[in-house]
Amino acid sequence: MLLTRRMFLAAAVGGRPRKRKSFLGAMQLVTGLFPRGRRGRPDSTVDETADFPSFTRRKIRYRSEADDWVPAYLFVPKAKVPAPAMICLHQTVRLGKGEPAGLGGNPNLHYARELAERGYVKLAPDYPNFGDYVFDPYARGYASATMKGIWNHMRAVDLLESMPEVARRRIGSIGHSLGGHNTLFLGVFDQRVQAMVTSCGFTSFPRYKGGDLSGWSHKGYMPRIAERYGKDPSRMPFDFPELLAVLSPRALFINAPLGDRNFDVTGVKECVDFAGRVYPRERLVAVYPDRGHEFPPEIRSQAYDFLDRFLR
Repeated sequence: MLLTRRMFLAAAVGGRPRKRKSFLGAMQLVTGLFPRGRRGRPDSTVDETADFPSFTRRKIRYRSEADDWVPAYLFVPKAKVPAPAMICLHQTVRLGKGEPAGLGGNPNLHYARELAERGYVKLAPDYPNFGDYVFDPYARGYASATMKGIWNHMRAVDLLESMPEVARRRIGSIGHSLGGHNTLFLGVFDQRVQAMVTSCGFTSFPRYKGGDLSGWSHKGYMPRIAERYGKDPSRMPFDFPELLAVLSPRALFINAPLGDRNFDVTGVKECVDFAGRVYPRERLVAVYPDRGHEFPPEIRSQAYDFLDRFLR
């Protein structure tokens, strides 16, 4: 680790900007550098529109880079505007953005549609090589698909901020599994994200699959975990305890089921305990339902109430 846990907490006492800068530097050793200088206007095009009683759903593409357009679903409520807005990030599923949009997949993961029905503006993009989005980040100079995802999701925030229907200072992110940790990664790099919900999205690296980080090191994530760090948690420059702490004091809701075989709950609790040393108590909520790798209705209801508290 570049920073021991004790050093990290000392930096937190000295000031959050200091600890965040140190953490971002450590994380970019694994993800590759943040692509500065590529930001242009948040342009978008509408491919199709569907009308519903409480919202309009648009299938769009928004500009991430000069020649790269990210497919997404945009939900705009018919209720009072400007409204709070959410980035909705999908799990590892071929359908991509279509699952949170309610167009198939697991009904318990239709959170984009559910939040639209609660009056939120929602933007659900595809992660690289899911849904309608075919993109090779490595051919474009990225060191990881993770960093390309971070960049695309920040551009999604840019688009939401440009919309008159959106309350600019009330933007959050939600996701399950792949979308759960991508929500955290977005929050680390983009401080405009004021509230986050991560479901089944992480555990500490030593607790992940007995310390075997193969699942994090393929081309869909961060290949440097294998190439530079030998898939060894003890050699990693960053881990999730510090990542959660960096998000403080923004609102964070964590769903970590006891039976999640992907992300061991013991490691989640260790991360939450560490982050709790610097986090305002009311802004960090973790729940541990007796379920598997799931985002059940009663937990989603709690998560939505949490978002309402901080974004409405």
